[in-house]
Parts: sequence; structure tokens; C-alpha cells
Amino acid sequence: MKNHKKLKERITKQTQRLDKAEREQPSVIGQTVFLGTLGLLMVLPVVGGAYLGRWLDGMVAGYSMRWTLSMLFLGIVLGATNVYLFMKR
Repeated sequence: MKNHKKLKERITKQTQRLDKAEREQPSVIGQTVFLGTLGLLMVLPVVGGAYLGRWLDGMVAGYSMRWTLSMLFLGIVLGATNVYLFMKR
């Protein structure tokens, strides 16, 4: 009898968890907003780094891409870190 009670309680808890998971399933709009946020968190530092690097290269005499490439790489690292921290939260 005791085993039957435990089994019944476990089944009830699992059923409640499944029902709760079904109710809280994210909508298509919610998933789209989440993916859009991830995209912005990644793209904005990359584009900002590229523009900043291009501006810094324009300040230096002669042809140079050193700052552009450096800031682009820094933007990629910052963007990936942003996405990681957002996903972790």
C-alpha cells in the first residue's frame, strides 16, 4: 500500500509538471523577440567596432586597416560575451 501511495504521488507531481510546461510554452512572438535580442547583442558591438576602427584609421596618415581589424575583432569578442551572459541569465 505504501508503495502505491508513493507511486501515485510521483505520477501526480510529474503530471502537474507536464501541464505547467505546456501552459508556459513560449509563443512564436516570444521566441522571435528572444532571437532578435540575441542578434542585436551580437551585431551592435561588431558594427560599432568596425566604425570606430575605420574612423581611427582615417585619422592616421597613409593606408591602414590596423585599427579597423582590431576593433572588429574586439567587437566580435564583446558581442559573443554579451550573448553568453544573456543566455546564462
